[in-house]
Amino acid sequence: MSGNQSRVFVARLVDTTVFDPNGDPVGRVRDILVILRGPTRPPRVIGLVVELLRHRRVFLPITRVLSIDPGRVVSTGQLNLARFERRTGEVLVIAELLDRGVSIRSSGEPVVVYDVGIEPTRARDWVVVKVAVRGARTGLRRRAQAQVLDWDLVTGLMIDPAGQGTEALLGTFDGLKAADLARALNELPPKRRAEVAGALADDRLADALEELPEADQVEILGELGTSRAADVLGAMDPDDAADLIAELHPDVAEHLLTLMEPDDADDVRRLLTYPDGTAGALMTTEPIVLTPDATVADALARVRQAEVSPALAATAYVCRPPADTPTGRFLGYAHLQRLLREPPSTLVSAVLDPELETLRPDAPLDEVTRLLATYNLVAAAVVDRDGRLLGAVTVDDVLDAMLPEDWRSADPAGTPITTAAPLPPAVSGGDATVGRLARAVAGRASSGAGGSGGG
Repeated sequence: MSGNQSRVFVARLVDTTVFDPNGDPVGRVRDILVILRGPTRPPRVIGLVVELLRHRRVFLPITRVLSIDPGRVVSTGQLNLARFERRTGEVLVIAELLDRGVSIRSSGEPVVVYDVGIEPTRARDWVVVKVAVRGARTGLRRRAQAQVLDWDLVTGLMIDPAGQGTEALLGTFDGLKAADLARALNELPPKRRAEVAGALADDRLADALEELPEADQVEILGELGTSRAADVLGAMDPDDAADLIAELHPDVAEHLLTLMEPDDADDVRRLLTYPDGTAGALMTTEPIVLTPDATVADALARVRQAEVSPALAATAYVCRPPADTPTGRFLGYAHLQRLLREPPSTLVSAVLDPELETLRPDAPLDEVTRLLATYNLVAAAVVDRDGRLLGAVTVDDVLDAMLPEDWRSADPAGTPITTAAPLPPAVSGGDATVGRLARAVAGRASSGAGGSGGG
């Protein structure tokens, strides 16, 4: 490692590109791994957690790092491609030290860690030398005073706290796409994952849950209070919420549905009535629906909404009132490409594609895929026997159904990755968690069985 390197603050390393000696990108830094060595010796950096270009996280020993500079890390190019697994005694700086509550040794003042500085020693090791801390917000100050202290001037750094903040850690997740946030959540230790899930906004957590395997969805939902879980389910796409609720015990599922907003719950209940693998089970109940008197300008305004996925934005569905599913009679498709070619004042009823086929809710998956492939569609309407629009099936829903169940938890080579652990222990007091409710239901069912055996 070059000898002219100086201090680096870890939070600024997140997302830094790692290169091999030839200048080819290898991956991106996701965390720093350290060992805490007691009160008199600074924590020693043992390596970096690097996410390869194909989303597998691996361990890069610090001995294979040639240089760490702003905006780039250069490695020897030698990588063990085994998936990263943390060992006992190792601590992830970003995931576990940021937001940790500590005290200033001289005054006892409580502060919170928001960054950690590392630098190389003469022995070519990297060690923690500085801790950036911020005091509690007081008075009218919008932001608490920040200090950068020597690592040994704070106490509590090596104590795993019962509860820990999330502000600095969430800052490292800013700008991540939902799938990347889901991956980051899955990489956190269970305790930190529960804390971060609790701190994320409902819609942000909902987006991330939609990108996780169902077993991991159930685990994270189990760590939330029932009221919060219902709010998050309401923020999910109805088809994803229905898939998740279907994984829960029926009593737990019904309790959550009663806590959801009635309109959201009605959509989910309707989706749960359709058999798996059918258009009805795959569809979303919230496509872009317009009445015949809407204009092209109205359609484009709906398409531009940030919460509309690209697949849903490709098509508007023109129907007689009401415009909420199930709608009045479905009249036809208004494709985005055609809408872009028309004057804004044109009525959508003038640009319809009324001849394009639709799907019945009981249509099997192979019929859905044939329709999409035949007409080069990314979405198709699902209508009932009376011609009312029930929803739309998008190509991403079809792909999700066609891929193996464990595809979200498989590495790029197709090898499954270990997924969810059992639900966490129940917490006492306050709003019961979904996990606690599920265990109570299971216990009640077990008691009702009377302990009888047999098959």
